[in-house]
Amino acid sequence: MSTGLRKMQLISTHIVMAPDVGVHGNLFGGIMLGWIDEAAGAFAGQFADTPRMVTAKLYETAFLSPAREGNLIKIYACVKEAGNTSVTLTVEARKHSVYTGVQKTITKTNIKFVRIDEDGDPVPISERAKMKLHENEPGQDTRDRLAQIQEWRNSVKK
Repeated sequence: MSTGLRKMQLISTHIVMAPDVGVHGNLFGGIMLGWIDEAAGAFAGQFADTPRMVTAKLYETAFLSPAREGNLIKIYACVKEAGNTSVTLTVEARKHSVYTGVQKTITKTNIKFVRIDEDGDPVPISERAKMKLHENEPGQDTRDRLAQIQEWRNSVKK
């Protein structure tokens, strides 16, 4: 879990079944939102090292393309930001072709989850959890070395 939290990770996969579609043959939006919320909630809990995460806000969600019965839906997420008591995820659902491997984004949104205690009151996310966001970022030594390399490249071009 600690690697690449800012990069999209596969968090859930679903097959669109007959009960999931409406009269026009498209996946119900509410079914998709349920899948997204459940998978993202589990991902948020994994990030925050606690099962006590609740959905606080679902940001604008646009349904970009329909999903139909038999489609394979893959849900991806990454950590957008971590606050004192909350974490905001970027979540994307993609229709996946098992024949070609091609994926098409069908919806994308941001969701904020809040860590709560046993009474349902917000409590801070641990510093340990927040540090996961920085584990794979280059340290100052690496940034300095990269700047030196870029400076050298620029001088060679002149």
